[in-house]
Formats: sequence, C-alpha cells, structure tokens
Amino acid sequence: MSEMSVTEMFSYIQGFLSADQDVREDIRKVVQNLEQTAREILTVLQSVHQPSGFKEISTLYFTRYFNFRFHEHWRFVLQRLAFLAAFAVYLESENLVTREEVAQILGIEVVREKGFHLDIEDFLAGVLIMASELSRLAVNSVTAGDYSRPLRISNFINELDSGFRLLNLKNDPLRKRYDGLKYDVKKIEEVVYDLSIRGLAKESESGGN
Repeated sequence: MSEMSVTEMFSYIQGFLSADQDVREDIRKVVQNLEQTAREILTVLQSVHQPSGFKEISTLYFTRYFNFRFHEHWRFVLQRLAFLAAFAVYLESENLVTREEVAQILGIEVVREKGFHLDIEDFLAGVLIMASELSRLAVNSVTAGDYSRPLRISNFINELDSGFRLLNLKNDPLRKRYDGLKYDVKKIEEVVYDLSIRGLAKESESGGN
C-alpha cells in the first residue's frame, strides 16, 4: 500500500464517512415508509376492538396489505410488522403464525445466508406484542357482548406462555418483553373469572352467544 499523507488519509476517511452517511439516510427513508405502512395496517386491525369490527373487516384484506418487499430497515419496524402479521393470522384462524409464514407474508427470508431475513428474536418479539394486543381484545370483546372470545383467547395465551417457558432466552430486550406476558395472562384470567362469576362463561360454552 502506498504511503499517504495525513491530509490524504483524512480525506479518504471523510469519503468513507460520507458514503456511510448516505447509506444511513437511505435506510432512514425506507424506515419512515415502513413505519407509515405499519401505522396504516394497525389502524385497520385495531377496528376489531370496536363492537362491529369483526363484521366490517375482511381478513383477506390483511394478507393482501402485507404482501410487499423491502431490504433495509430498523429492527423495531420488523418486530412491529411481525406483530401485525401474527395478529392478522390470529384474527383469521385463531392460530399461532409460524416464523416461515411471517417471512413469506413480508417477502423476506428466514435463512441469514439467503439475504434479508427474519431473526427468530424479532419473530418472538412480534408474537409477544400480539399477546398484549389480545389481552386488550379480550376486554373489549366483553364490552361488545362477545363472551366466548375471551375464553378462546385465554386458552391461546396460556399455550403461548407454556411455549415461552420452554425457551432459554438470552436476548435481554426479548426477555424483558417476555416478562410482560405474565401480566397479559393475569389480565385475561381476570376477564374470564369475571365472566364465570356472572355466569356468562357457561352461557358462551353452551352456545348462548
């Protein structure tokens, strides 16, 4: 390597920093677009918290809305998109989405070597965000007179909690988010207990609602 003067060396470094800043700016713009898309999707999904929400929304719309591709973004945005995909799939089927299904919905990979991919930690974070949203849905379902939905949500969240208990989480932010799951479980259990005390749980199980 040829020798550089101090001025030449710092000029070279400045060029590198400028190029790096250009990349960061490009990423920032993409992140902004993704965040706006995520807000629009969430606005649609959150209408299920309204009394007539499930009647007015076609769940097929969610899948069409999610079918886009992207390359660069911030981890928080990816976790939020994973949550939206998981929530949409739950609303449609009341099943837990797989990591592979989320990646397919978002148009990305699951294998790091294949390119832009969905880390397992980001997928799990999205699932935990969904659990919090479901605890809210359980409460609002009672308000809407849907007494069977909180029971189904309770069973689902308890299964989710049992699954997470099998994991040895090393990721600190993910572990902290998982700690919040116990509050979601407790919140939903309180809803179900209240329904039981009022005799509404038995009514739902017998097909009264």
